[in-house]
Amino acid sequence: MDIAEGDGALMGAIQHILMAGGIDDPVAESEQIVSVIRERDLEPMGVKERAVALAQARASGIPLGYVLGRQRFMGVEIAVGPGVLIPRRETELLGWEAVARVRAARGAHGHGARLIDMCCGSGNLACGIAHAIAGVEIWASDLMEDCADLTLHNAQRLGLSERIHVASGDLFEPLAASGATACDVIVCNPPYISSHRLIRDRRDLLDYEPRQAFDGGPYGLSIYQRLIRDAAPFLVTGGWLLLELGVGQAVSLNLLLGRSEAYDHVELVADSQGEPRVIAARRAAMVKGVRSPAPGR
Repeated sequence: MDIAEGDGALMGAIQHILMAGGIDDPVAESEQIVSVIRERDLEPMGVKERAVALAQARASGIPLGYVLGRQRFMGVEIAVGPGVLIPRRETELLGWEAVARVRAARGAHGHGARLIDMCCGSGNLACGIAHAIAGVEIWASDLMEDCADLTLHNAQRLGLSERIHVASGDLFEPLAASGATACDVIVCNPPYISSHRLIRDRRDLLDYEPRQAFDGGPYGLSIYQRLIRDAAPFLVTGGWLLLELGVGQAVSLNLLLGRSEAYDHVELVADSQGEPRVIAARRAAMVKGVRSPAPGR
C-alpha cells in the first residue's frame, strides 16, 4: 500500500501524537511507524491500534530504534532491542572506512580478507561490512552476552552467519583460540564518553540504553588504551586498527598511538562537518615481543 495515499488519516493522528511529545521530525518517524505496522499484516483495526501504541511509546521518549525494533545501517536492516546500543548514523563512517581499507588490501570482493569487529553491539558493523564485501570473513565479539546473541541473530536473518563468527568475552580473550589472528582490519566503536560527562551532560543517554555502551572511564580513554595494546597480535603487518572517537578526542588518541611501537602510521578520518571521528593506525612490521602474522595465508 502507498502510505501517503492509503494511510493519510492514520499518519495525521500519529504525527499529532509525535508532535505533542516533542519529536523533532514527526513526519519521517510517522512514515516509519506505519511502514513497520503494515509489514506485520494486521487487520485494519489492529493496524490503527498498534500504530498509535508505537507512536505513544515514541512520544514518551523511548528511542525510535527500540520502538520499531530495527535500525537501518550501511544499507541493511539491523534488529535492535533493549540492553543493546542502537546503531548511530555517525558510526557508518567507521564501517565504510573499513570497507575501503579491506578493498585496498584484498580487492573489490575482499576474497581472503579477515576482519574483527570488537565491541560489536548489535552486529551492525559486522553485518554492514559483510554485506558490502562478499569475500570477507569476520569475527565479532562483545563483553555482553545479549550483544553477542543479537549479533548472531542479525547475521542469521541477513544470511551472513557463514562468514560472521560471534563470541562473548573481555575484548580479545574469546578470539585468541578461535582462528581470528592475522586479520587485515580491526574495527571498534568503544564506549568513549567520560564517566563524569556522562552523568553531568549526557544522562539522557542512560534513560533507555546500556551504560556500558557509553562509559569510557574517567577520561573516556580506558578501553582505547587496552585496544591499542592488545590489537597488534591480531593484525597482519600493514593491517589497520580503526577506532571511532568522540568529538575532541583526536589529540589524545594520536598521543596514545604515537607512544605505541606497534603502529608506524596514524591517520584521522573526518566526517562531513570536518570533525575527526575515526582514527586509523597501521600495524608496524616489527613489534617487540609480538610475532607479526604474514599477510598471505
